[in-house]
Parts: sequence; C-alpha cells; structure tokens
Amino acid sequence: MSGRPSVAFWTGFALVVAALAAAPLVLPEFWQRFTTEILIWGLLAMSSDLLVGYTGMVSFGHSAFFGLGVYGAGAALLWAPRTGALAGVWDALPKLWVAIASGLAAAAVIAIFVAFFSTRLRDIYFSITTLVFSQIFYVIIFTWTDVTGGENGLTFRRPPFQIPGLFSLPFSVNGLHWFVLAVVTVSYLTLRRITQSPFGMVLQSIRENEARTRALGYAVERYKIVSVMLSGVFAGLAGVLYALQNKFAAPDFVLFLVSGETVIYNVMGGIGTLVGPVAGAAFYLLMKELLSRVFYEYYLIPVGVIFTLMVIFLPQGLLGFLRRRLNE
Repeated sequence: MSGRPSVAFWTGFALVVAALAAAPLVLPEFWQRFTTEILIWGLLAMSSDLLVGYTGMVSFGHSAFFGLGVYGAGAALLWAPRTGALAGVWDALPKLWVAIASGLAAAAVIAIFVAFFSTRLRDIYFSITTLVFSQIFYVIIFTWTDVTGGENGLTFRRPPFQIPGLFSLPFSVNGLHWFVLAVVTVSYLTLRRITQSPFGMVLQSIRENEARTRALGYAVERYKIVSVMLSGVFAGLAGVLYALQNKFAAPDFVLFLVSGETVIYNVMGGIGTLVGPVAGAAFYLLMKELLSRVFYEYYLIPVGVIFTLMVIFLPQGLLGFLRRRLNE
C-alpha cells in the first residue's frame, strides 16, 4: 500500500512533463512562449515556497533575487571584452553557461546579504525587511544608469546552446522551451529532495514551532539563512531563464510587485507543496491573459475578486482542493 501513492505520483509527474514537452509541437507560437513563461514563473514560485510553505517565512524580496538573476545573465552577455587577450578567452567560453553562472552568482551574493540581516527578525518584521531590501536594489538598478541602463534597461542577444567541444546550436522557440522545461524539472526534483531531507524536516519544524526547535539544540538562525540562500539561488535561476527568453533586463523585474505576485501564486496553488505554486502561476497568468482580452485595462478588478474568493473558499489552494475532492 505504501508504494501505490509513490507510483501514482511518479506516473502523474511523467505524464505532465511529457505533455509539457509535447506542447510546442501542437500550440501556436504565442502559446508556446506563454507556456515557457509559465514554467519560468512557476520556478520562481517554487523558490518562494521553500520559504513561505516550508520555513514559514513570507518573503517580499524575491523580486531582488529574480531581478539580479536577469541582470547578472544580461551583464555577462553584454559586457564581454571585445579587444585584447581577454577577448580571445571570452570567445572560447560557452556563453550560455557563463550567463547562467553569472546570474546565479549575482542572486547568491544578494541572497547571502539579505539572509544575514533579515533572518534576525521574525514574522511581519522579516517580511518588511525583505521588502525594504528589494526596494533598495530597485533604486540602485534604476539610478545606476552607466551599469544597468537605468530606466531603459539592458538589451542583449540570446547565446546558443553549446556543449564545449561537441556542438553549438542557436535556440529555436521549441528548443528554448525544452531547455527551460529541463531546468525547471531538475529544479523541482532538487527542491523536493531538499524538503524531504533531514534539513527540510528541520525547516518544517521551525515553521511549526521555532521555540521548540531551538530548544532541541538546532541552530535555527543558520537554518533560516541557508533556506533564504537556497530560495534566492533558485529565484535567480528563474531570472536567468527569463533573461534568455526575453533578451531584456529592466528595473521592473526588481520591483516589489514581482514579489507580491509570487506570493499570490503560492496562495492560489497551495502553500507547502512545490507543485501547487506552479499550478497557481499557470492559473493566475492564464486568468490575467484571458480577462485582459475581455475587460482590457480593468482586468485587475475581476482578477482581484477571483483571488479574494479563492482565499475565502479555497484556503488550501487549488492543489489542496483537488486532494480533498479525490479523497472524498
């Protein structure tokens, strides 16, 4: 009996991944790109769920990690040396992997900085601190025109998919989708392993009763710092993927509204599930797209009404509702 849920889960997981892999073959180009974007925002939502759902820390600073991932990747592609000895070295490097590494490094550095200060606080004070840091980085990016492009942002070319010494191929729309799907799938499996590990169990213990966890001898602050760092790195990875898709970096990606929408994805899909936030991102983005075609600039009114109703009548999110219905 204990093996059946596992078999059912992995079967469903394989079917969903297969359906997403086949999506570009049957969807028009707009919906191909839209599906890819859902996967990217779903990864950002999963990264936030590691804090919100498993550690019990509501972060409004994920826009900083996401935005630094976008800018880190863009900077690596845009500010390459054009002359001198370094130019030859740069030409030999696989640009895609350099961009990914740069975006992850930028997000990781910021995550360490934010985690060191914000984890000293709890509850609403932690949330406000992450929001403040997000706004600080937004102002820096918006005003540091010489480096970030300021309000105009950065525009760069998408690097080819390259395996050094083997091949180098430009990304097609389908190829980019499959690359993003592969990264998101591996990220989900990694986060799932983290949350089910002893480390993840301690995070959930902190969420349920921080005082008792500390009394048992666990260094709660260290666990929180690592949780914020891991969450920030995966958020930065989502930013890198977004940069590769859109070939553009703008200050709006660091704005706190991105963090707010990320929390909405979690609430709509189901907090503490990893899969739920991805479903919440898909539902929210699809709802926005369809309602904007009907209500135009007033589409946020019905979006707000639907979100309010879901919070009242579906407090466990879409995934929690489906689980309850299947168990009836």
